[in-house]
Amino acid sequence: MKILDIALKDMTRSFRSAFALIFMFVIPLLVPVLFYFMFGNIANDEQAFQLPVTKVIIVNLDQGSPTFRQTMANIPGGTQANSLGEIVVNVLQSPDFANLLEVMPEADPAAARAAVDNQQAGVAIIIPADFSSRFSTLGGQAIIEFYQDPTLTIGPGVVKSILNQFMDRISGAKISVNVAMAQTNTTDPALIGQIVGQYMAAQPQGDPTTTLLNVQSPAQTKPVRNPVLAIVGLVMGAMLIFYAYYTGVATAQGILQEDEQHTLPRLFTTPTPPSSILTGKFLGVLLTVTAQVIILLIAARIIFQVNWGSWQAITLMSACIILNAAAFGIFINSLLKSSKQGGAVFGGVLTITTWVGAMPIFIGFAGYSNPTVNAISLTMPQGWIVRMLMEGVNSAPLSQITLSGLVSLTWTAVFFIIGVWRFERRYA
Repeated sequence: MKILDIALKDMTRSFRSAFALIFMFVIPLLVPVLFYFMFGNIANDEQAFQLPVTKVIIVNLDQGSPTFRQTMANIPGGTQANSLGEIVVNVLQSPDFANLLEVMPEADPAAARAAVDNQQAGVAIIIPADFSSRFSTLGGQAIIEFYQDPTLTIGPGVVKSILNQFMDRISGAKISVNVAMAQTNTTDPALIGQIVGQYMAAQPQGDPTTTLLNVQSPAQTKPVRNPVLAIVGLVMGAMLIFYAYYTGVATAQGILQEDEQHTLPRLFTTPTPPSSILTGKFLGVLLTVTAQVIILLIAARIIFQVNWGSWQAITLMSACIILNAAAFGIFINSLLKSSKQGGAVFGGVLTITTWVGAMPIFIGFAGYSNPTVNAISLTMPQGWIVRMLMEGVNSAPLSQITLSGLVSLTWTAVFFIIGVWRFERRYA
């Protein structure tokens, strides 16, 4: 109980310091925010791909023909229309294309072309008056005028694709009729209607006015990770590692400060064994770092939507950060003669070891991995934590992440054993 009381007292003292809270929580979150503003706004990872809506002006001058109407009437279950131009209009106005096309009727071809020229519309479709009659004639050729804004590509391409598919399907039916008529030497509208009906029924799409275009979002088939989120996530990981070690060193320095303020020697005069007092101090360092890491993990997930891999990988990495940072703080302070030497530790040793260990993260922004830099980073204890972070981001096998974790725990054991031994010798 005495050990826990000492640990909680030291932990409470750390969280009462505004200076410590800024370095534990504000700065680690502020740096990724700065990177966010440097690289652009965060977009929704699951935002669907959408084609732009194209304004289409259609001029239907088709007057139809008796042969076409009679043929359509003889198609079993076929679309009833007075002209082929009317079918084209119905296809483009289909609800299936409501998110792609905004179809506006127009009576004057010149006005339709002028609207495209003035960029009031992207495409103008002009159906001539003899469109149905030409199509109904066995040797005739029906033509639609397609007038588009030359500055646009996607929208007109979509409209053209719809029309091409529709006309190919209708042309296939006409070829079938021509072949049948050549073989039977007859132009009976009822027979023509049956042939057209059989041809349409044999097509995968069925009726010619059914959906001709299937638009799918790439995000539905292969989600793409926002590169800004990836950069911010790695920066947040580097800040988490750096400031966890900072907290470990700063909290353990409280042992030296209490010694200089003569509160620690007085504590040793109490009935509590010196080993229990030091254990409580060491546990206070561990609990403080644990609270910091947990809070930063939650904040990173909520604010930046950070994804560092599976929960097993994140748990293992967090445990290694907490244990190694606490042991590193105990070890470093056991080497110091006084708290005045702490400035050199924070400005030199801690900064150098952490940023050398984090080098793979920052060269990763350039899109490549340098084996030499990776090897150098592993000479620092923080480098193995960074390696676990990168392995988690890249979805490495858990066995590979565990191997890096075991090396990190080996560092932890060495730091802890040496640090505890030196402190016990000092206060024996």
